[in-house]
Amino acid sequence: MSDDLAFRPATKLAGLVRGGAISSVELTRHFIERIERFDGDINAVVVRTFERALDDAAAADAALARGEASGPLHGVPLTIKESYVMQDTPATWGIESQRHNVADADGLAVRRFRVAGAHFLGKTNVPVDLADVQSYNPIYGTTSNPWNLERTPGGSSGGSAAALAAGFSALEAGTDIGGSIRTPAHFCGLFGHKPTWGIVPMSGHELMPGVPDPDLSVCGPLARDATDLAVALDVMAGPTGRDATGWRLELPGPGFSELSELRVAVWVNEDIAPVSAETVARVQLVADAFAGLGATVSHDARPDFDIHKAHFVYQNLLTAVMSSGQPASHIEKMRELAATLDPADMSADAVTARASLMSHREWIRHDLRRERLRRAWDAFFRDWDVLVCPQFAVPAIPHDHRPFAERSTLVDGEARPYMESVFWSGLVVASYLPSTCLPTGPSGEGLPIGVQIVGAPYRDHTTIECARRLADEIGGFVPPPALGG
Repeated sequence: MSDDLAFRPATKLAGLVRGGAISSVELTRHFIERIERFDGDINAVVVRTFERALDDAAAADAALARGEASGPLHGVPLTIKESYVMQDTPATWGIESQRHNVADADGLAVRRFRVAGAHFLGKTNVPVDLADVQSYNPIYGTTSNPWNLERTPGGSSGGSAAALAAGFSALEAGTDIGGSIRTPAHFCGLFGHKPTWGIVPMSGHELMPGVPDPDLSVCGPLARDATDLAVALDVMAGPTGRDATGWRLELPGPGFSELSELRVAVWVNEDIAPVSAETVARVQLVADAFAGLGATVSHDARPDFDIHKAHFVYQNLLTAVMSSGQPASHIEKMRELAATLDPADMSADAVTARASLMSHREWIRHDLRRERLRRAWDAFFRDWDVLVCPQFAVPAIPHDHRPFAERSTLVDGEARPYMESVFWSGLVVASYLPSTCLPTGPSGEGLPIGVQIVGAPYRDHTTIECARRLADEIGGFVPPPALGG
């Protein structure tokens, strides 16, 4: 069976199964064989449920024989991020104390994919507490990038991206609060979509049941094809539980017939978080593709707010979420650090220390500032349909497991703060906007570069469809050379 099969879109594979060109069992065995052959060095699929997958595949084939294909992903084998809840598997979030946190039932996202006809080969690696742009932890070890094993596939959905890029899975689901879908997509040459906040329930993605959906964070899909993103988003999105009693989600379609109809703003770089010259060139490549197809393109249009203040709001809201589950000892450490700081110190470490101690009153004030940002974006998107901008400063970075304070990112020979590039993710996250990362091809050193297409709230299918159309112009996903490229 050709390795090319492992890199086909999930929706195409579902079509092959429904049409009888291949059985679900044959397809599932093909992916299992690839994982067993190639994943030793990559270490992406860290929880494996191969026997259950083969049983589910056989059930899918039997259902098809009865004329009972169950959905758009019928018979297609997937993997999913380790932090999602799936029956009889651990959801540890890479935290040693959660090593034995094994679920007795599927969570919501897993159930929805099963209703759509898919089944699962296993789960993919994450960083500790989902809190890094690299994916390593004391339980499962380190995941490497299929394009270059000395580089990270990103985080926190790094195992998800590595599995897709390596041809171990047809589709994936990750989460994103600081680029955790989009940065791995960028590092591994994939499509990744951060949905509008709130449209995809986070139930079934928690360490313990009953945790309310956190601020900023979203669940969303990664894929090798933008059509798969759209299908997966529709599978994942929609109310659940008490919300489903009273409201329905009706996302609008793309809203355009041709890219020539669109008004496109382009933001190629910024001093607060400079990106490499090669990244700038890829943002410009996407802008030129829009222009070449007749779209109206501006390099000057910007939302009406101070970007430093906007990033400050995001940093505080992000830290409030990320520190909410920290033990008392961590909070006391932050309290001691904050007491030594100059009140004028606005460095990332200083903001993090203060935000960890934020009162509810202070959080409300930041939420008010966030609402002003959202209104500025509303005004911006009345004039512009999408924004094109970088996702990360550079292609996939080398493995670096030192403490955060000792790390840096090399941007065109200059050492920059390690987490500085989160500016480009936070620009979108703080205001709950949808964003699709699309691949633009390998860099000069052979590593993928992705670019964001950002849209107005609930215009998720606009950004995904832009990515789909642009892939036809600039190439889309290509497999890593060592694995089938």
